[in-house]
Amino acid sequence: MALDPVHLMERKRVDFLVLGSGIAGLSFALKAADHGTVCIVSKDRPLETATRYAQGGIAAVMYDPDSYDKHIADTLSAGDDMNDPEVVRMTIVEAPDRIRELIDWGVRFDKDKSTGLYDLAREGGHSEYRVLHHKDKTGLEIQEALVRRVEAHPNIELLDSHFAIDILTQHHLGEYITRRTKGITCYGAYILNKRSNEIFTVLARTTMMATGGIGMVYNTSTNPAVATGDGVAMVYRAKGLIEKMEFVQFHPTSLYHPPDKPSFLITEALRGFGAVLKTLDGKEFMQKYDPRESLAPRDIVARAIDNEMKVRGDDHVLLDATHLDATDLIFHFPTIYGKCLSIGIDFTRDPIPVVPAAHYLCGGIKTDTRGRTSIQNLYASGECASTGLHGANRLASNSLLESLVFSHHAATDAIERAKNTPWCLDIPDWDAEGTVLNEEMVLITQSLKELRSIMSNYVGIVRSNLRLQRAHDRLEILVRETEDLYEKSVVTTEICELRNMLNVAHLIVKMAYERKESRGLHFSIDYPKTAESN
Repeated sequence: MALDPVHLMERKRVDFLVLGSGIAGLSFALKAADHGTVCIVSKDRPLETATRYAQGGIAAVMYDPDSYDKHIADTLSAGDDMNDPEVVRMTIVEAPDRIRELIDWGVRFDKDKSTGLYDLAREGGHSEYRVLHHKDKTGLEIQEALVRRVEAHPNIELLDSHFAIDILTQHHLGEYITRRTKGITCYGAYILNKRSNEIFTVLARTTMMATGGIGMVYNTSTNPAVATGDGVAMVYRAKGLIEKMEFVQFHPTSLYHPPDKPSFLITEALRGFGAVLKTLDGKEFMQKYDPRESLAPRDIVARAIDNEMKVRGDDHVLLDATHLDATDLIFHFPTIYGKCLSIGIDFTRDPIPVVPAAHYLCGGIKTDTRGRTSIQNLYASGECASTGLHGANRLASNSLLESLVFSHHAATDAIERAKNTPWCLDIPDWDAEGTVLNEEMVLITQSLKELRSIMSNYVGIVRSNLRLQRAHDRLEILVRETEDLYEKSVVTTEICELRNMLNVAHLIVKMAYERKESRGLHFSIDYPKTAESN
């Protein structure tokens, strides 16, 4: 339901404010909307989310010989046993119910024509076939189905091309807030209309943070351009609890085609289908790193590829599917086939050049099992949240599942809380007095280039104390310069995103430096854990 432009600058009051329009935000909104008014803030078009780019699918135990215990064991193993066992069991046991809800909302998963059962795929780290999918564009199928439901709901208002600047707390009432302050409460958010560049206030009884990931802090990422860590940064500035930011997952196989921004993902399901990783001279190498070879968990595969590239001096490795049935390949992976053909690669005859790319944040805003954050009336779900499911490394295709489960719990809790939560009417509107329009975009673009270079070179797949210290020192300068620019400038999306990405980068570096061990996605040459090379 579109918002009348005439009312954009009026203060809005809603029962549920949702920041983000991926699977986490939309599934929460659909459940909350039957109990009150909902406003969804989408930074871009509602379809432009990380959800839509998810190729592989969603993991759930569906048939024998699979079992909850097997899925739980795979999740704990991939997460290097840093997961919360209670959260892992809760998520996996609830998976079939959440899958049925998606199907009821119109999502179509592929079925085997001969049996009528769901055609389950297998991915790295999984001991069984358990990934439901829609060809190799599962995320797009889910995103489109949820957007259709949201747009048809009379209680939901969807604001596209709007950007959340900051959440509202007692700080905006003039109170001094620190990380030790008890009872910090969220009252809504300041929202920027990207078309008019006007800022208005949304007061909410409860707020859901579902802003997605942080991939844009790196030079190479599979994430869409909207993944600038906005939610994590907003909660950090509001003195909320953030954890495990050192665990940034690099997907082992993005298409090596430097002009692409973001990098095109080559789903792990292709390796589950039988494709094999090789060096440029056609030799398999994963047997040197893990007995599961090309189907090892992502952290191991990404480090192996990174090491082979460094040792050999190559820009990429190869993913070879040429030994597989061509008709089956094209049927199951039509999106990848079409993309590869567009750059002159027929993956039924030619190996695919691949390289690791920043893909997923396993840490983020700390939540409990109901999606509640350390800030009252503020929930978090999806990639911006740290629920305890993933531990030190995410098992493939557990992310969409996590979003569904935690948004379900959050909606159930928020519906009850909203009944007795008043709006805070004393919050002042945005004050832009004394700011000027910054016409020197080079100040922002150059800082962004520096940020991405620092993170990619010093805080990537393999780290060291020296690299992290250099990253910290250089980021400190960028943070000071950007905060000064932000205070003096008329607010724009570009300056806000840069500020958010610097906050996120600072947290990644800080928490990586504090972890004096190699664990999961955080691998430091100063704390070798295994025989894996650096």
